[in-house]
Amino acid sequence: IVDDDNRIRDLLKEYLSDNGYLISTSENAENAKLKVSYFKFDIIILDVMMPGQDGYDLTKEIKKDSKIPIILLTAKGEVENRIKGLELGADDYLGKPFEPKELLLRIKNILTKKNKVDLKSQYNIGKAQVDLNKMTITLAEKTKKINNSEKKVLMEMLANPGTTYS
Repeated sequence: IVDDDNRIRDLLKEYLSDNGYLISTSENAENAKLKVSYFKFDIIILDVMMPGQDGYDLTKEIKKDSKIPIILLTAKGEVENRIKGLELGADDYLGKPFEPKELLLRIKNILTKKNKVDLKSQYNIGKAQVDLNKMTITLAEKTKKINNSEKKVLMEMLANPGTTYS
């Protein structure tokens, strides 16, 4: 969460934490860029109007090097502002004031879409290439066929990165 208003940061952090999310906050673009350079984030909730670098410029900068989904928050609800944010690469735009539950649902929708598996492409996992259409795994120029059960396990794992399985 990147917002210069500590009340909003704290309220969103508490609400999203209560809903199972691990939250990091920043009060400005400089601090946010530092954190993005050190940590892997699933999504960024970003205020547009901040002192120093604004949310539009930060969105443009982050999207240049990363595919991290960004939801812009702003008191500027005019259509032109929403269009500008979306043109710069924001994944969604929410005007203030807003219901925290609406933000939560937008986060869930974006993360669900981000984590869906596209069965038409190949995946590189470490040094291995996985092709779910051909049902093969290639490593060190050796190709092995996988069965339907193995394919289902791989699809589940690809759809839920970062999850530990027994």
